[in-house]
Amino acid sequence: MDYAEGLFLGRYWSDTDFENRRHVELFLLYGILTAIFLILFYWTGSPLMGVGRFGTFSIVIMSIMFFLNPVLCFRYYIMPLWGKICVLTVKVYKAYLIMSLTVSLILPRLTVQSNGLRDFLIDYLNSTLERYTDRFASGGGSFSTVMGVLTGGIHVVLVFVLGLAALIVVPGLFVLIFKAVQYVYDFIIDRLILRRFFRYRR
Repeated sequence: MDYAEGLFLGRYWSDTDFENRRHVELFLLYGILTAIFLILFYWTGSPLMGVGRFGTFSIVIMSIMFFLNPVLCFRYYIMPLWGKICVLTVKVYKAYLIMSLTVSLILPRLTVQSNGLRDFLIDYLNSTLERYTDRFASGGGSFSTVMGVLTGGIHVVLVFVLGLAALIVVPGLFVLIFKAVQYVYDFIIDRLILRRFFRYRR
């Protein structure tokens, strides 16, 4: 329960030491899950569990959750169990919406259609190998050709690894930015309103 509270309540409202520790594995796990949903949506054209379908309704609900977050969290620790479960459920749905928003923002920027991906990759591989082969061709001999192919292959592998890393890291960075904005907003509302007009913060 403490882990879930630390994970979903966030650094400002949680009484646990969750946010005082580094959770690189959660960062990577979120990126991997988002990448899976993104790839499935890209490849099949249909969102799994609705992740990636981020329309007007989702924007409204997410905005409401964002602005009401301090109200939901500031008395969490004096709520009965059913109240805590309701708050955590809302926070889980909010995390779902953030993932859906992330996928909806990344997917349109993938300009190559899934049915043309194979041809695109083959053309990219051939053009890269050809470019490096021509660069080493001035040296003459089969060794230069081998060096060109080897260097071009390393280039392709590095691009693939960097692309895969970006697919995992970018969603994680998006969440960190969102959490930072939420933290600042919660801090302002707590200091200007909640602490002035409510006796019990927690």
